[in-house]
Amino acid sequence: MNPLPWILALASFSVHAEIVVRDDTGATVRLATPASRIVSLAPHVTETLFAAGAGARIVGVVDYSDFPPAAQQLPRVGGYSKLDLETIVALQPDLAVGWASGNAPANIAKLRSLGIPVFLAQPERIDDVASNLERYGELAGTQAVARAAAADFRDRLRGLREKYGARPTVRTFYQIWRQPLMTVGGGQVISDAIRLCGGVNVFAELKLLAPKVTVEAVLAANPEVIIASGMDSARPEWLDDWRQWRALAAVKRDNLFFIPPDLIQRHTPRLVEGAAQLCAHLETARGRRAQ
Repeated sequence: MNPLPWILALASFSVHAEIVVRDDTGATVRLATPASRIVSLAPHVTETLFAAGAGARIVGVVDYSDFPPAAQQLPRVGGYSKLDLETIVALQPDLAVGWASGNAPANIAKLRSLGIPVFLAQPERIDDVASNLERYGELAGTQAVARAAAADFRDRLRGLREKYGARPTVRTFYQIWRQPLMTVGGGQVISDAIRLCGGVNVFAELKLLAPKVTVEAVLAANPEVIIASGMDSARPEWLDDWRQWRALAAVKRDNLFFIPPDLIQRHTPRLVEGAAQLCAHLETARGRRAQ
């Protein structure tokens, strides 16, 4: 018997096999073929899609999708918290990739009701970034690029764990903003980055991803390190407001540090760069204990 017809049949089946991927909320996303018209509903999603090799397939992005530079040239579909549904529909996407805790549930439900498949991302651990890269690659048919990017991310993360994971713990307060005073709860990916570096998030017991706290609560926690992000690449002036509390451990040892928000607050492959800076800051704090 000539096996060629069977081989060709199997090859044809594999090419046209349905794509089935589970998103971070547990929902199943099904595509008949790789997505060729993708709308990104969050800035960090845009960046990660590009890293997964799917940049050429993106037809629309939300405001503040500014990395890589090519993302700045793409059509806008509103902000992540206030999507322009009419514009999204007009772009005729065959996939939307959103942010579970950032996009309004009503908007996601509307997109799905219109027959647009939606994948929702919600990284809670740094390792989830690699998983998202791989799944975006599956959805867009760019597996080779996505797997390589995920492997590189995991390698760099492994290096940080091996170097810092067993170091003496450092009590850390991460400040997102000044007014209102906001931090990160234990389920936020930044809290995982603190653990990676051998630190302890002093507000890890809080359930909200970005809870509000009081100055009194921070003083009571007495962190050894305070790390702030702010809005852009410049160190926020309000980080030095803590210096008025001279008894605070972080102030006494001059452990007030800054990490650019794009490197630590966006759940993208660049998160490993932000984690490396965080680890270095905590290591600096350890060195100041003997001073």
